[in-house]
Amino acid sequence: MKFGKFMSRVAAAAISVALAGQSATACTAIILHAEDGTTVPARTMEFGFNLHSDLVAVPAGTEITTLVMNPKESGFTYETKYGFAGANGFGAPIVVDGMNSEGLYFGVFYFAGPAVMSKLTDDNREHAISSEEMGNWILGQFATVEEVRKAIPSLTVVGTDIEQIGGPAPVHYGVTDASGDSIVIEYTKDGLRIFDNTVNVMTNNPPYDWHLTNLQNYIGLQADNFEEITVGRQTLKPFGQGTGLVGLPGNSTSPSRFVRAVAFANTALPAATADDAIFDAFHILNNFDIPKGSIRQEDQGQVITDYTIWTSASDTKNRVYYYKTYDSQSVESIDVRKVLEGLDKPATLKMETGFVVTDRTSEF
Repeated sequence: MKFGKFMSRVAAAAISVALAGQSATACTAIILHAEDGTTVPARTMEFGFNLHSDLVAVPAGTEITTLVMNPKESGFTYETKYGFAGANGFGAPIVVDGMNSEGLYFGVFYFAGPAVMSKLTDDNREHAISSEEMGNWILGQFATVEEVRKAIPSLTVVGTDIEQIGGPAPVHYGVTDASGDSIVIEYTKDGLRIFDNTVNVMTNNPPYDWHLTNLQNYIGLQADNFEEITVGRQTLKPFGQGTGLVGLPGNSTSPSRFVRAVAFANTALPAATADDAIFDAFHILNNFDIPKGSIRQEDQGQVITDYTIWTSASDTKNRVYYYKTYDSQSVESIDVRKVLEGLDKPATLKMETGFVVTDRTSEF
């Protein structure tokens, strides 16, 4: 069964128009490690428009052809070794965030500015893949980060040329496996670069190594409160809690979110189980939830506002994918292995279920 060019031209046009007014997005990712050995990668997805994401499940043995978003081109065809499930956008046959049957997690993050993709040629067509469809290939073919690390150099990442933004989708990637191994994959003017995710965090541009250098500006931050001090003959007492994190940046820029996420992800109290880590991940990412209106940009007379479309967390041990959306806020989940059982072709499920309030008045 093929998982290919079923996306309509209307959907492709919608994506192009939406991206035309989008210069940057504000996704934030963290990784938590539970004491029972569970690794939980979690992230927010922000854009200046509604992605209309659906849940997609793709079974092992599915035939996929690359360059699927370009109706005039085709790349190479491969058969998925592993089944996977996750979130897409605008009905496209592309998973931008998800996990496979082996507990390998993959996420796409906007990387406007530094991202540089190759040009498609007759010479590289047989190993060319679009930047926005890497999730299908990685989740469908590999079980561990080490396997991905070894295979990535064999690809030429070209992206789909979207007329309205003058090039391919500028993205970079986070990959984490069930063992806790995690990498950040970037394509820049310097070519392919693969970084170990040493601080359990990923955001957007600048490149990952710049963010690591920037952390040195915040080396004095700590979780513990400061005690009172004496300056001259004056005793200075803290106003209250949080003195150890005074100076932690609170704005929504990518460098600030990176620093804040490093602080929260790496000072979280140890989670005993997978469920505890999932619970903690959603609580931490609440700090990065962006409401409509707080980030604005005008484009051709239209106001674009970044906001948190959905938030996801993946239990890589038990293969359960959790998410909540802007419109519902209720955490929902799918058991990836159970979804894939008996599935003989790709399937989709509506992600958005709507806002629900539980009225408990009658319980008094």
